[in-house]
Amino acid sequence: MDWTLDCPACGATKAPDPIDGVCACGKPWLVRYPARDWSQLTPASLTPEPSMWRYRPFLPLTPSEAPVSLGEGLTPLLRVGRIGETLGARDLWIKDEGVNPTGSFKARGLSAAITRAVHGGASAFTLPTAGNAGVAASAYGARAGRAVRVFAPETTPKTLLDQVRWFGGDLQLDPGHIGDCGKRSRAWAAESGAMDLSTLREPYRIEGKKTLGLELAEQFGWTLPDVILYPTGGGTGLIGMWKAFNELRDAGWVRGKLPRMFTVQSEGCAPIVRAFTAGEQQATPWADPWTVASGLRVPGPLGDALILTALWESGGGAVAVPDEELAAAATEHSRLEGLDLSPEGGASLAALARLLADGTVHPDERVVAFNTGAGWLYR
Repeated sequence: MDWTLDCPACGATKAPDPIDGVCACGKPWLVRYPARDWSQLTPASLTPEPSMWRYRPFLPLTPSEAPVSLGEGLTPLLRVGRIGETLGARDLWIKDEGVNPTGSFKARGLSAAITRAVHGGASAFTLPTAGNAGVAASAYGARAGRAVRVFAPETTPKTLLDQVRWFGGDLQLDPGHIGDCGKRSRAWAAESGAMDLSTLREPYRIEGKKTLGLELAEQFGWTLPDVILYPTGGGTGLIGMWKAFNELRDAGWVRGKLPRMFTVQSEGCAPIVRAFTAGEQQATPWADPWTVASGLRVPGPLGDALILTALWESGGGAVAVPDEELAAAATEHSRLEGLDLSPEGGASLAALARLLADGTVHPDERVVAFNTGAGWLYR
């Protein structure tokens, strides 16, 4: 393997094991590629395969390995003029992750995580979920011929739970929140030997989510937008994109200023917003989390420091919106453009309205708002 694992928290580094977890300090590993000289590559080096795996030069896959894939990635980047006119943003785009094979951006991360784990010898998986990750893990587990146990809060939207069962996931419901589900999942991993696929408790979901940034850059002709609004629960997508943008700049594929990254959360569960507003480098877990946007109901993200680092380094920020605003934005803007926005996608647009109103985002800036999943999964 021509990559290493680095821990930003304590500075440790090591060669990858067949199946990797977290650093001994308890924080997430990040994948680094010191043996790859990206400066010798050009965009013409990308493969023609119709999935996120066309970005193999930037991903943890050796030439002899095949990915566990369902055709994830290569999702639409749509200019939304009517929504932009309504909000006062003249160059607004939506990256629509709801058209992925399992209905959300989680397909990217779970494809990468299960690919590496299968090549490392994993025979079964377990994870907690707010919904979409459980669906994706069940589907990609089935694709790989591996059993998956999924722990989900009882309050998870029924359609998402039905999808977990449809793909063969062993669904275990819990009366608490995703943090409680995480404890049960880790206990099951210790008891059964199943690999824990919890967010950031292995290093490769970030690499799959990193393709969000790689793809966005390519779709804009190897340029980058001014502002990115990202609905943030566990935060792997935001962390992955920031990693991707820096790698692209190191490779010379993009130049100039990187995008300002904005975390978007619900007022009912906003640990990153609270930490950023207080000028902190880490977040305190949120007590009694609740939001209709189940993907945002993550009270204590393990990658809090990495998320906040991306916000501080990029000159971005963090915004919390009430459930009423994000739900109304999802409904209103879906009907304006024919998109199927999830509550999380609605949160991005509700946050943009606030950022435009207070002058944080200028009407002429190029803005990308993420719709991280399909709205039908919540109905």
